[in-house]
Amino acid sequence: MGLFDFFRRDAGKKLGGTEAPDPEHTKAELGRLGPDVQGLGVAMNGDTVTVKGQTTNQDAKEKAALLAGNVHGVPKVDERITVTQPQPESQFYTVQSGDTLSKVAKQFYHDANKYPAIFEANRPMLKDLDEIYPGQVLRIPPAA
Repeated sequence: MGLFDFFRRDAGKKLGGTEAPDPEHTKAELGRLGPDVQGLGVAMNGDTVTVKGQTTNQDAKEKAALLAGNVHGVPKVDERITVTQPQPESQFYTVQSGDTLSKVAKQFYHDANKYPAIFEANRPMLKDLDEIYPGQVLRIPPAA
């Protein structure tokens, strides 16, 4: 996957009560939200957060990168997580003003009723179907 550009510094969750991202708070947030990444390492280099580690599945790898990038003040994520059992990669989409999960599902799957697949792929970051915001980056899993 490599380097992700999250474009907006002002989107995402503020961690530790500060404007600037902090590797320790970001690592704690990743651990709290649960993508199963062994040997998780989080580092800041300028405006880029690097996440490293190893996991058994693509889902955990993508969620870790997505969670790190949806932290307030993080415009770029350098994802260096290895997967022992690789699977097809997801696409990523930056939410635009007026988007809904149904609209995004229609765009990617040609079926607005497939929005639950997008919602589930972005849990635990998403807690409510109606709470997405412009600038947020969503993971769009391959069509089933």
